[in-house]
Amino acid sequence: MTSLVILLDTLLELYIWCLLVFVVMGWLISFRVVNTHNRLISVVNDFLYRLTEPALRPIRRVLPNLGGIDISPVVLILLIWFARNLLREYFA
Repeated sequence: MTSLVILLDTLLELYIWCLLVFVVMGWLISFRVVNTHNRLISVVNDFLYRLTEPALRPIRRVLPNLGGIDISPVVLILLIWFARNLLREYFA
């Protein structure tokens, strides 16, 4: 059971890193630091969008409109940290 908890904890940590990369990449694209016409940037951005959007969409529906500021990744990261702490507390 311990190895399953460690695996799940590691996957959640990797998902947090994917969220952070997606957010930073969105900022870099918005400020025109990176060009989306670059094929590698486009593929990575599309992959991260497809990976993170199913979890972010329900949170965005619940959160109020803050005028262009998207705090749904922060909420999702906090929820994942909470889930990781519960995993460690009850199963490890």
